[in-house]
Amino acid sequence: MKRILIITIALAVALVTFAGNKAKYVFYFITDGTGVNTVLGAEMYNAELQGIIGRTPFCMSSFPIVGVSSTFSHNSGVTDSAASGSALATGVKTENGCLGLMPDLKTPVSSIAVWAKEAGMKVGIATSVTINHATPAAFYAHQASRSDYYALGEDMISADFDFYAGASIAKAEDAKKHPGKPNLYREMEKAGYSIAYGAKDYYSKAGKAKKMLLVQNPDCLNPASGDGALPYAIDAREGEMTIEEILKCQLDFLMRDNDKGFFLMNEIGGKVDWACHAQDAATAFAEVAAVDRCMKIAFDFYKQHPDETLIVLTADHETGGLVLADDNIYALNLKVLQHQKRSVDGFTNVLRDLRKQTSNKVTWEQAKQTLTANFGFWKEIELSEKEAARLHETWQKSFENKADDVKNEYTSNEPLADEAKRIINKKALLSWSTGGHSAGLVPVYACGVGAELFATHNDNANIPVKIAKAAQWERINK
Repeated sequence: MKRILIITIALAVALVTFAGNKAKYVFYFITDGTGVNTVLGAEMYNAELQGIIGRTPFCMSSFPIVGVSSTFSHNSGVTDSAASGSALATGVKTENGCLGLMPDLKTPVSSIAVWAKEAGMKVGIATSVTINHATPAAFYAHQASRSDYYALGEDMISADFDFYAGASIAKAEDAKKHPGKPNLYREMEKAGYSIAYGAKDYYSKAGKAKKMLLVQNPDCLNPASGDGALPYAIDAREGEMTIEEILKCQLDFLMRDNDKGFFLMNEIGGKVDWACHAQDAATAFAEVAAVDRCMKIAFDFYKQHPDETLIVLTADHETGGLVLADDNIYALNLKVLQHQKRSVDGFTNVLRDLRKQTSNKVTWEQAKQTLTANFGFWKEIELSEKEAARLHETWQKSFENKADDVKNEYTSNEPLADEAKRIINKKALLSWSTGGHSAGLVPVYACGVGAELFATHNDNANIPVKIAKAAQWERINK
């Protein structure tokens, strides 16, 4: 509690910094798919681990400004990441699936990253997923379809920002949609970008680099990490790049030989969304904790430049419809989630390795041992006869017969992994209302110059406009 009090007192200074100042250093964080309950659930989980009923506040939720935002798009009450990302980037609401275009799907509209660049700022765009995924692409792309990753990559090069980072470039070559076109990594190099593969490689190259693309070392790609994304925090192995490392590299590069300031957008919670699509609470809460570690990095920078820094964190939408209750029981048991050691994707990978090791003849005893090691079942977590029977039945259908994988928005999982997740969620006394997005409110946290602008019920399209006001950037369209 003493640490929280110190943070709260220090942050109170931010409320009086806007008068007469402009934000020279702008941190714009997006944590994808993160609703109000996603953060609250992670805080209440941390509190339960300490034997407390309530919440243990994160750094971000200790900021002096805590608001909310609605997220609907131009054509739907429930947005997708392209439309919401575009609103957060450009201040214009557009159609679901569209990036950086007006609702006519033809007229380009510029983003706050362009406004910052025109004002002389250095600009860095980063994410924990692929750098040409919907949310980061909203800051540089102009495409009617978010799924044309190669075209988004071409737009990234055309935008000519100083720093890009993510797990990889999705579809760096696309022979089907773009036959004969060159590899985007090679095109980045032709455009003057140094390419670093991991944080260690970044620091060896940054000194001589004029522009930088930072991606994960291909040798460290985790089969459980999904399509080109960084691994989940709960699954991360030594040597794999983390979102905290990306942020540190991004900040380091933007501060090199820079007396004018920067605009830094980082989708630090890109995989909160993925975890919530999978309805994987333990993994989602671990991702939120990783987001907050990034916020502490930004806050440490703020303490060194309190009269020149603005930090804003929000989300593009809520995913999963997370409910911190279940079955009319007036209680929570979130601490049980500590016994889940891997994401559902990660546990799927464990089971697939076990299939290979046994020539696809996994016994029930082997399955039980793996469930105990990764979810604590039968050891730390007592199972009812019905729950044990459900796991046995799922094993039987999947390993003795043939059952299809369980698909979500981004990955396909072993049925036994999905059933184990369902049981531990039930034990935690939480529930989910959808496997997709919802129109639920998302949080807005702000600290520093102009933070008070966000002390309201925000609309996502107003957020970049307010940031530009605090930084005194002209809103342009080019």
